[in-house]
Amino acid sequence: MKFFTFKIIIEPEENPEDGYYAYSPELPGCYSNGATIEETRVNMRDALETHLEVFIDRNKLSSLQFKYREKPVYTELFTLAVPA
Repeated sequence: MKFFTFKIIIEPEENPEDGYYAYSPELPGCYSNGATIEETRVNMRDALETHLEVFIDRNKLSSLQFKYREKPVYTELFTLAVPA
């Protein structure tokens, strides 16, 4: 089994009432959204899994240009506000 790590970007929608949207720079065309950041994260994980399944079904996994790991790794970025 191979484990891939993807950076995802979560941003608020233009209209704050519409929640958030997410995308992965490593997988163009892979995006999702949600009412909350947590829902957006869950939905984006589903989108990434579906996106990879398509690559696997089409035998195109080797065309992806990023590294994979033999063991799972959890990473997370934090965005912090700092007074100016």
